Amino acid sequence: MGQIAVDLRLEMGRRRMAWLEEARAKQLTPPGEWWNTWLVMAGRGFGKTRLGAEDVVWYGVNEPETRIAVVAPTFADVQKVCFEGDSGIISRLPGKMIQKYNRSTAELTLVNGTMYFGFVATEPERLRGPQFHRAWCDEVAAWEHPDTMDMLNFGLRLVSPSGKGPQKILTTTPKPVPIISTIVNKWKTKGPEESGIIITTGSTHENKKHLAPSFFKEITQYEGTELGRQEIYGELLDMENAGIFKRKWFKLWPAKKALPRLEYIVQSWDTAFTQRTHSDPTAYATFGAFQIPNQYGKWGVMLLDCWSEKLEFPELRKKAIEEYNSEYGTPPRRPDAVLIEAKGSGLSLMQELRIAGLPIRSYNPGRADKVQRAHAVSHLFANGAFYVPESMVRRGSPRDWVEPFITQLCTFPYAQNDDYVDVATQAMKHLSNNEFVRVETIRPEWEDYVDDDVNDLANPYAA
Repeated sequence: MGQIAVDLRLEMGRRRMAWLEEARAKQLTPPGEWWNTWLVMAGRGFGKTRLGAEDVVWYGVNEPETRIAVVAPTFADVQKVCFEGDSGIISRLPGKMIQKYNRSTAELTLVNGTMYFGFVATEPERLRGPQFHRAWCDEVAAWEHPDTMDMLNFGLRLVSPSGKGPQKILTTTPKPVPIISTIVNKWKTKGPEESGIIITTGSTHENKKHLAPSFFKEITQYEGTELGRQEIYGELLDMENAGIFKRKWFKLWPAKKALPRLEYIVQSWDTAFTQRTHSDPTAYATFGAFQIPNQYGKWGVMLLDCWSEKLEFPELRKKAIEEYNSEYGTPPRRPDAVLIEAKGSGLSLMQELRIAGLPIRSYNPGRADKVQRAHAVSHLFANGAFYVPESMVRRGSPRDWVEPFITQLCTFPYAQNDDYVDVATQAMKHLSNNEFVRVETIRPEWEDYVDDDVNDLANPYAA
């Protein structure tokens, strides 16, 4: 423990022994230096925060003058949970062990020179430059920017005074988001030793004796649900199974079958939020409505084209005009409407394209967020109204350019990108509002048959 006074060493020793007696095996840091990532995916109340705090405290006390990163979704999480929480770092340290603590920056310095630096996951650029010996990443599934983990990995490059290489501990209630799925898939593909990853899972029930009975009474209502599997048992759900849209809802239009007569064509755009469109991708898709009576209604919608690309504004304007001049179907026809959301660079694009003579339609989602907009049209997909072209080579599968579109919709809201979700939901809402697609359950003929010989049934509850 370096130059720490004897009494502090004894106090830390007592605290460590108390933790080793209290902790469950799953909460103890794996031995050895062969691993670089320890991912703990467990239910609410498992004891993940205590686990992370105990790890970085014991490391920092035993490895003087080291630098440790603590990263959480928000600054409040960093400050009030990781550092100052009931199970946080400060609660695990004797007061005399702390030389200085800056609440405003979430920086803690021990008397042996070890320093803890708090970072917010929404600011990946702050991790560009600093270097560390160890890191604790809390509630990783709630991180909005996967780049944060990349920047942290680049900074984990220091060797401790005793010769230990850098390691990081990830504690989280799992969600099927890319940052978690990437780690799990790497672990599955390469195995623990080659990937350097250890995964620990656990449920809320394992820590029941330390949790309020009222809490367990509340969470039992979620037993058997997907939310319960995730939040109670720490199970990582498949992104597509957990998404709003389901892959089985996308109907294939046979490759050898001619396209139907298109009655209405709409092009839908999701431009980058600011006019600096080189920083974010622009997504585009064309949809055609056609009559196809079936058990669900009289209309269907076909995905005719889609792509996502990073474009500067002049290129975007040129591309939009080129796409409008495309013709679809038999007889061939141009789009009837070009749909653009009235925000950011979309406003400028709308003005430019109106001047060019395109039939622009402004889309305003109001107060509805992306998830609400997806739910608002999901029934149209679920009831067989949406078609995609079948591959000419891989029968029973969509064409290659369609696959990213379907994958993004099926993994929403957990996937990193949602540009295709925006173009699809606003297009389907537009088509629905103009009655080009709707769900109308057709009554079976037998419902029109009435047997006059059957007396009216009495109400058994009338008495």
